[in-house]
Amino acid sequence: MQVLKLTSRTFYIPIKLLKSTLRETVASAYLCMRAVDEIEDHITLNPDVKQTLLRRTSELLLAGRHFNKESYQALIKPHEAELPEVTKRLGDWIDFCPDGIVDRVTESTSIMANGMAEWVEKNWQVETKEDLDNYTYYVAGLVGVMLSDIWNWYDGTETNHELAIGYGRGLQAVNVLRNKDEDAERGVRFFPNNWTRADMFAYAEENLAQADEYIKDIKTKNILLFCKIPLALAKKTLAVLKKGQEKMSRTDVEETVEQILNE
Repeated sequence: MQVLKLTSRTFYIPIKLLKSTLRETVASAYLCMRAVDEIEDHITLNPDVKQTLLRRTSELLLAGRHFNKESYQALIKPHEAELPEVTKRLGDWIDFCPDGIVDRVTESTSIMANGMAEWVEKNWQVETKEDLDNYTYYVAGLVGVMLSDIWNWYDGTETNHELAIGYGRGLQAVNVLRNKDEDAERGVRFFPNNWTRADMFAYAEENLAQADEYIKDIKTKNILLFCKIPLALAKKTLAVLKKGQEKMSRTDVEETVEQILNE
């Protein structure tokens, strides 16, 4: 949980609120995906190195519970000084994941790592809406799919995977809007050709509407709270961005979480 707190302000709060079994499962699953995400996002690693690390990690993850920690450590050793703790400890996050769901988690993370490698190769240049859909699927939609698998494993909760992908895409689109200037500075463009900010706002809102539909299938209060918090924060962030502000204040975040908890 300490590593989780250091790597994700958005998901730490709702994960902390989950009951123990779910908390351990979702935390370890999220950290697996964050481990590969940190390779893709790394500021100084050479793109060829990123692709090699991501593709080889993708292959190792296919072993599921039998993930070869020694091979992974040998793979990352030349870059150990540059990589964050969450990436170096990928094997630990897999160890923490329960037997009944670990193979689904590693499979989703493997698909994510390979997809990210493809986008590193493309230098993250999004040209069409289809490109944007593809990119947001690999970096965020797969998180939704993985979570849906966890809910089903935990108590039989059935959710729509396409809506789960929309949920992830919506959250990622908000990040794209929030980080547009920062991305531009490093030569990365996630806006399709000829798209305006209004187009990206519409894309975000369309996908967040799918997230609203997604949570209608969830009856377990614990899971529902988890899903509502990032969604509410994304919607509030969109509203703030439309006003020309950079992000929500800490007070706004706390008030939003408190409001959901008291519903």
